[in-house]
Amino acid sequence: MFTQDYLLQHLFVKGEVSNCKYHSSGHIYFTLKDPKGTISCVMFAGSRSGLSFRLCEGQQVIVGGSVDVYERDGKYQLYAKQILLDGNGILYERYEQLKRELEETGMFAAEYKRPIPRYIRTLGVVTASTGAAVRDIIQIAGRRNPYVQIILYPAIVQGEAAVPSIINGIRALEQIGVDVMIVGRGGGSIEDLWAFNEREVAEAVFQCSVPVISAVGHETDTTIIDFVSDLRAPTPSAAAELAVTDIREIFGELSAYRDELNRAMDRLFRDKRAQAERLNLQLKALSPASRIREKHMLALSAEERLQARMQRILEARRHQLALYIERLKGLSPLEKLNSGYSYVSDDAGKNIRSVAQVKPGQVLTIQVSDGKISAKAEQVIILGE
Repeated sequence: MFTQDYLLQHLFVKGEVSNCKYHSSGHIYFTLKDPKGTISCVMFAGSRSGLSFRLCEGQQVIVGGSVDVYERDGKYQLYAKQILLDGNGILYERYEQLKRELEETGMFAAEYKRPIPRYIRTLGVVTASTGAAVRDIIQIAGRRNPYVQIILYPAIVQGEAAVPSIINGIRALEQIGVDVMIVGRGGGSIEDLWAFNEREVAEAVFQCSVPVISAVGHETDTTIIDFVSDLRAPTPSAAAELAVTDIREIFGELSAYRDELNRAMDRLFRDKRAQAERLNLQLKALSPASRIREKHMLALSAEERLQARMQRILEARRHQLALYIERLKGLSPLEKLNSGYSYVSDDAGKNIRSVAQVKPGQVLTIQVSDGKISAKAEQVIILGE
């Protein structure tokens, strides 16, 4: 009867989980109860793909499956194929499913994330025109940099009209050309924040050409656009701090840049001045007057060296000449005559060097240092006889 009944093979039962046990085989055994009754349930390991969360005691769930009889105990039980959380749990299931789908398409990939500009002139804000979120953004952004223009698109952030209103706000601010955009709202329940979990809003954020900072709810709240946006802020106040650089930091950086620029200019001026001085010296060294002076100095130096060399040569020649003179003096007949020697010649002027050349009665001429003497040889005496 159970297996033949179509309704019992395809039904959903809502209740509270109790006596939940995870078996080592992978099967899950639990009881589903409400104020009126209970029913035993089992989810076999092969059906665990129909469970996207960990089943715990006290959870309100909706179990889809079939009813059949467990013959050993002789009682019927619910064989679960799918288990969903009830109430908020259903929204959570939708959230997880859309998150998985968008992640598979690559919309969460880091390579699509654009950097948030550090210095902006216009800040676009898509949020409700009333509430703490917009007040916090305006207050913090204005305090950090009063020169940044804030353009608010007063969007509906809750209810059926929220999705098209948020999308229109994103596209309108993109058309205006703001530098960066904050999309978000204050805290609330998952139902209050649900507009930011819709596929259309996520696609609008992903397709926006302007960098988008998501700022939905409190720090513990996470929505789909947090994964799609270029940067997630835990709160709207934090989003304003991330979007607008503190002007005091900007002035401090400008002051540091100015000081560094001045130091760089001073170094450059010193280097250029030293370079100019070196070039001036080089120019002076290469000028015609300098070249003439240089050549003149070289000529004077060469002249001095030439004169010194000529003087050394002359002195050497004088010394050599003196030696020659002294040597010639030693060979000069006059010097011999001056030393007491005389020069004897016959009447033909032939020098008499031996007694064999002289005959008795021969006339001889004797030349001394101061004149000549004519003599006649009376006798020839040969030494040794």
